[in-house]
Amino acid sequence: MLFAHDTGLALQSAVALVNSAEEPDTMTTTEQLGEFFVEHGYTGRLVGDRAELDEVRSLRGMLRELLTSPRDETVEIINRVLRDGEARPQLVRHGEVDWHIHAADDDGPLATRIAVESAMAMIDVIRADELSRLGVCADPDCDDVVLDLSRNRSRRFCSVTCGNRAAVAAYRARRAD
Repeated sequence: MLFAHDTGLALQSAVALVNSAEEPDTMTTTEQLGEFFVEHGYTGRLVGDRAELDEVRSLRGMLRELLTSPRDETVEIINRVLRDGEARPQLVRHGEVDWHIHAADDDGPLATRIAVESAMAMIDVIRADELSRLGVCADPDCDDVVLDLSRNRSRRFCSVTCGNRAAVAAYRARRAD
């Protein structure tokens, strides 16, 4: 395992939230926010109203920057998010999940919890010198963020769709020669 379980989940959640902004936008309703909350294992308070949805949607640009910036810039973003979110890391255990770190109050705003958990996960990425695990999809027509947790660091595309599109384009280019 490359990262602790909670780090991997927070990274996957941040990538999913960033990529939800691409066309078609998949974070436009409070129902989609609720599905995101459940799918990514968030705990604590979920208001589920339009204001909360707008706050979470507004994180996407900052998270993209956090996940794709050079190392020193990433550290500046991490520190700013942790300061602004008044992060107080603590070990917690709930449900069937053993001890892991929460750094924001479960009753705090969901957007703050997402931002702080993403920043905490990126601390592990920085400390392990593994920023190369994050990047932008290799498909020239796609700007989605890619999280590569594979052993051999071979993931270049955000999805099978983008990988297939690139393979078909390469095949057609070879055939044209």
